[in-house]
Amino acid sequence: MPSFDIVSEIDMHEVTNAVDQAKRELGNRWDFKNVESDIELEGERITISAEEEFQLEQLKDMLRMAFAKRNIDTRALAEEGDSKAGKLVKQHFTLKQGIETDKAKKIVKMIKDQKMKVQASIQGDKVRVTGKKRDDLQVAIAMLKEAELDIPLQFNNFRD
Repeated sequence: MPSFDIVSEIDMHEVTNAVDQAKRELGNRWDFKNVESDIELEGERITISAEEEFQLEQLKDMLRMAFAKRNIDTRALAEEGDSKAGKLVKQHFTLKQGIETDKAKKIVKMIKDQKMKVQASIQGDKVRVTGKKRDDLQVAIAMLKEAELDIPLQFNNFRD
């Protein structure tokens, strides 16, 4: 029976490359000369820091542009909030991976509401969709790609 999995995963190697690329751009920008600012990656957490709030916004844009160049969905960045440490303003981001239970339930409900000839079931942090025909699964994928969800989705493990 044909099936596929809906997951939300990030390639951490690409994230490391994107952060390195943003750091290089930070070193090359003339408006950041003699300014104490940094972009750090610690596990699944990214911290950006700068002296002023507007510089922090520019760092966010640089990070998002680096993510876009590396084909990483920027919806995977979840803002945790900002803090002040001495003369620096810091912004923390976590990388969202996996589909939370409430989002998975929403995806299953969307599929059932469309009255497609497929079944969706939650399996941990992913959703498995099965159906009798490959075409029905492709219709489900197309519907989910067009849906406005605030997490990046990938479709893998497609089996006939």
